[in-house]
Amino acid sequence: MSLDAARGLLACPVCGSGLTESDTSLTCANAHRFDVARQGYVNLLGSRPPANADTAEMVAARDRVLSSGLYDPIAEQVARRLAQSPTIVDVGAGTGFYLARALDASGGRGVALDVSVPAARRAAKAHARAASVVADVWRRLPLLSGRLSAVLCVFAPRSVPEFARILIPGGLLVVVTPTASHLSGLRERHGLLGIEADKDERLARSALGLFDPTARAVVEYRAEASAEQVRDLIAMGPNAFHGVPNDVTADTVQVSVTVSLFRKAAGDESGLA
Repeated sequence: MSLDAARGLLACPVCGSGLTESDTSLTCANAHRFDVARQGYVNLLGSRPPANADTAEMVAARDRVLSSGLYDPIAEQVARRLAQSPTIVDVGAGTGFYLARALDASGGRGVALDVSVPAARRAAKAHARAASVVADVWRRLPLLSGRLSAVLCVFAPRSVPEFARILIPGGLLVVVTPTASHLSGLRERHGLLGIEADKDERLARSALGLFDPTARAVVEYRAEASAEQVRDLIAMGPNAFHGVPNDVTADTVQVSVTVSLFRKAAGDESGLA
């Protein structure tokens, strides 16, 4: 599969210069070369994935949950916010589900970044106008400065200064974070990891001087989930590293997230570096 969707967007993780596609590899002006995997993604991580990268089992569980429609209201809200964005990067993209919905709405092209190789394999098949790249959000992103019109970050780590660097002037940042009520019943019943109550406040503080907040919406609803879906909801996230309980049953789950929209602040020149 071609990485043409990322044309003019990717940067060499070694020297920072632009990458161009040639046959089955990406190369830069300084002759650094990165082979494109037969599944269609390219690995620009430069090291082994961290121990907390999503496993193939976690990615498969997430794919089943997202394919079931359980989180469609979140995807619809994201797609609506990005409907005018011609170039989108999804940071911590997982299977590429949310990016695909956004690209359907915008008609644009995008890049799915994730530190997990199994996730990158799935994301490579998510959309004809999406390129899949293995990369670490905590490092400098392998993207050229000032080239993207929008950054999407759903339930994923955030490097806000890097987001500002890669965005064009006035570019959009859409961040989806769980509220303290998200899957609260499951968390209490099965002793799952908690959610920090100040997530939105920390996001706002990190954006100061780089982004201006422009909109905020809470997407909240209850949904019936089968026992298999409940198990997958637990197995698709970091709780999977602590073991998935065997005593799950069908349940009514509480979905509750905040969708925050920011615009790159006027006068911010981080995208010129």
